[in-house]
Amino acid sequence: MKLLRYGSHGAEKPGLLDAEGRVRDLSGHVDDIAGGVLTNEGIARLAAIDPASLPLVADPGRMGPCVARVGKFICVGLNYADHAAETGAEIPKEPILFMKATSAITGPNDNVIIPRNSVKTDWEVELGVVIGDEARYVSEADAMKHVAGYCLINDVSERAFQAERGGQWTKGKSADSFGPIGPWMATRDEIADPQNLGMWLTVDGVSRQNGSTRTMVFGVAFLVHYISQFMSLQPGDIISTGTPPGVGLGIKPEPVYLKAGQTIRLGIEGLGEQQQLTVDAA
Repeated sequence: MKLLRYGSHGAEKPGLLDAEGRVRDLSGHVDDIAGGVLTNEGIARLAAIDPASLPLVADPGRMGPCVARVGKFICVGLNYADHAAETGAEIPKEPILFMKATSAITGPNDNVIIPRNSVKTDWEVELGVVIGDEARYVSEADAMKHVAGYCLINDVSERAFQAERGGQWTKGKSADSFGPIGPWMATRDEIADPQNLGMWLTVDGVSRQNGSTRTMVFGVAFLVHYISQFMSLQPGDIISTGTPPGVGLGIKPEPVYLKAGQTIRLGIEGLGEQQQLTVDAA
């Protein structure tokens, strides 16, 4: 299934995308795409519903974030060997973890707001992993049982805030609108191999990122296992698994960063596309 949320900000309704690419209303069955709805039991209940029996949404309008009430937004740094190389960093021996504020989460096509005093706002197409059943000290062999599904993420970053303001990556990752997710969450069964997905990003029509999850240093199963050794993962938590090369920071001879009035488009195989317009915070 492809689960989604549609409607105006703060008033989104749960839905799913049917085989013809049309939105069907799920609000008669669940209150939102969140929490217990994302467990294995919850997903099984939704899978038993005939999509044709659900009301057709003729004009869904805005797509909201595909998961609601996210408890933790966990990010993995330098998790693509070719991205580490372009930034001059060593390949990590263990996953580098940091948090992105959940207040950064926004719809897949909402505006990206360039923060006040920003000079280095950057883009990052990433595979998002949505947790289903609670994960605590899980083995790598069992880790995928705790994954509800996957989504597309633009891990928008402000590099000066990230690297030049005291060394805390979270500062450069958490501005409002820095976490577009969606347009849908594809359930685990929809993605045969999360380690073999093409991914891309353009800015104003110029190709900037064109990679594959094949070049991840640490794969999805290992990341779920690894992170669960340090914190429990709850239904609806999201792991953003890193980005391939082509970020603005890595462009030679000089980095290129976003400014207001630009259009970002990005996509991952099987997980749809996003499009954002950049605007000034003012």
